[in-house]
Amino acid sequence: MLPQAVEEQDALFTWANYRTWPDDECWEIIAGEAYAMAPAPSTKHQSITLNLASRLRERLAGKPCRPFIAPTDVKLSDLDVVQPDILVVCDPARVTPTHIEGAPDVVIEVLSPATAAKDLRQKKALYERAGVREYLVVDPLEHYAIRFLLGADGFDKGTVFAADELLSFATLEALEIPLWEIFEVAGPRGEAAAELFEPQRHEGRKE
Repeated sequence: MLPQAVEEQDALFTWANYRTWPDDECWEIIAGEAYAMAPAPSTKHQSITLNLASRLRERLAGKPCRPFIAPTDVKLSDLDVVQPDILVVCDPARVTPTHIEGAPDVVIEVLSPATAAKDLRQKKALYERAGVREYLVVDPLEHYAIRFLLGADGFDKGTVFAADELLSFATLEALEIPLWEIFEVAGPRGEAAAELFEPQRHEGRKE
């Protein structure tokens, strides 16, 4: 059910409507249509979100790009207001005291059974229209991630990253995060593991 004050409204919902709705009711607006947010996420969903957000915060420390987590309002247009699980903003002018104004550089949605279809359909199309440079969806049950990069013709077909691979962020100076750490599962073994960790072992070494 929509907030009582506007449940009889026939017109499209806007940012102005959204700002009047009760704080204890979680909604998103896509193309003027109101969508109820899913019930409280699972502990696994939240653990993965926290793991990924904390590593982004560590790796982006001292850089202009800033990560945010839900619930953070992102106003993409007057008819589009969302709360992604994780977002990264590299333009300080987009960060206001109350919300993010305009498209973040990176948006990450951690899938849940109740919202997976919306994340892969309506929200993916919205992020493409709004100009989000990089959109990632993370599956906490099947342990994989898909990265979509924005080009001249919209998002590409997507790149799949398995749990034993490094998740690469193309728009964040080629930042890489081990997905096995995010999912808290076993990582690569043997030579593959050595090759992946080689840059970390040599980081900071003086020749």
